[in-house]
Amino acid sequence: MIKIPQRILGEALTFSAREHPSKTAIIIKTKEYTYSSLKESSEKLAEHLVFAGIKKGDRVAVYMNNSWQSIVSIYGISMAGAAFLVINPQTRADKLQYILNDSGAKILISESILSNELSQALVGSTDIHEVIITGDNNRITRIPGLKLEDFENIITENNPVIILPEIIPNDLAALIYTSGSTGFPKGVMMTHQSMVFTSWSLVEYLRLSEEDRIILLLPLAFDYGLYQLLMAITIGGSLIVEQSFTFQTSVYKQIDLFKPTVFPGVPTIYAMMIAANKKTGLSFDCIKKVTNTAAALPVEFIPDLKKIFPEALIFKMYGLTECKRVCYLEPELVDIKPDSVGKAIPGTEVFLLSPEGNPVSPGEKGILHIRGPHVMLGYWHKEELSKEMLRPGKLPGEIILCSNDWFKMDDEGFLYFLGRTDDIIKTRGEKVSPAEIENIIYKIEGIKEVAVIGIPDEIMGESIIAYVTTHGKLQIGEKEIQKECMSRLELFMVPQRIIFLDEMPKSSNSKIDKKELKKMYLENE
Repeated sequence: MIKIPQRILGEALTFSAREHPSKTAIIIKTKEYTYSSLKESSEKLAEHLVFAGIKKGDRVAVYMNNSWQSIVSIYGISMAGAAFLVINPQTRADKLQYILNDSGAKILISESILSNELSQALVGSTDIHEVIITGDNNRITRIPGLKLEDFENIITENNPVIILPEIIPNDLAALIYTSGSTGFPKGVMMTHQSMVFTSWSLVEYLRLSEEDRIILLLPLAFDYGLYQLLMAITIGGSLIVEQSFTFQTSVYKQIDLFKPTVFPGVPTIYAMMIAANKKTGLSFDCIKKVTNTAAALPVEFIPDLKKIFPEALIFKMYGLTECKRVCYLEPELVDIKPDSVGKAIPGTEVFLLSPEGNPVSPGEKGILHIRGPHVMLGYWHKEELSKEMLRPGKLPGEIILCSNDWFKMDDEGFLYFLGRTDDIIKTRGEKVSPAEIENIIYKIEGIKEVAVIGIPDEIMGESIIAYVTTHGKLQIGEKEIQKECMSRLELFMVPQRIIFLDEMPKSSNSKIDKKELKKMYLENE
């Protein structure tokens, strides 16, 4: 029998379910779900979405914690021909409402535990006509004209036979929302072709096979987390799902019980594990591959990671949401080129240009540009922002991604990250807009000026520092401002420090000089 190559996202599940129907695809806590059950549940959800009026190219949002239902939702939406967008469950009502309205999502899939933020967001949503809820949907505020459906009923009942739409690789598969310099998130448009290509490129260089079990500790809203799912299903492996790394002991028990072979993490996770190793000798010899992205992995971590994962290959990587992954370092070179993030992932090309657009010589500083099928189509409904990141390629109609990050390349073609050119802060694996935090602090009565900056941090990538001036002798302290931020923002966006100034440093055009603030901070630390 001729083996058909994968062309669209949902085919990976179809193919793996055909090859391994009774194999465990997903493990959550102590419950295991087979490939056949994942395929059947996803198809039932897809049929419901089409019956509910979803057309090819429509957007369907998923606002949930990592769960069986969120995984079924991703594949069900994809099979229905719609584009999915996964929204971080930490997202507050204001931003949730913005994303729903910006994307034009018609159906939202969520869970009752998030009812507070969800109900607030739905009051001002413009396009949502149906909400599918897992859990007690009585906790959701009833809104005239908004239909509520029960998730469990959809995937267990016998639905009318629905013909699912034909999907081609060029169709939109997902919007992945990431913070923007304006303070509003922007949706990265990814086609089936780009996501399938990326999945297989990652599988190739990570040397994955159907024997692998990947543990998921990161939210599916984070592209690093999402691709752990896509890769596991693509190879016919298994995914061990955790909601986060908050409860370390529980995670370690799951590792001992289910023996994952692949451990994707970020420096904040590894820092906590290293601390545990020094106290208790924590070690897992079942792990064969360790991956890191988001913030750079400190060179000093490598010896300790080898103690925690004595049998593992360690992969250092760099990427950005606009193309998922840019480069990786072969694990055999982690000690030979410890400061490098490697070379381009298979099937892609990278090069460095000066700000004027000229090639730079080896060893010289340049802005990283990326060429390949993994590059985004652009930002959803944001043409001007798209033009800032996407440049014409050498071939007609080709687009090149400008990372806006400074790198250098050695004589052998290995890349070294030097810093960012834009204002976005990258902390704990998330992109954070300073403007979004500033807008929240400005709402506090008595605040005069606010400037949020990112300071290099070995563990988090960058720590968030907010400088504040007030009107007169305002009686407000650091804890009060942080508390207000916590009530309005995701936890990873809350500043680590609030510093009060009498006056902000200004540039010649009267703008707050953030470069001077960074200089001041580093000089005083």
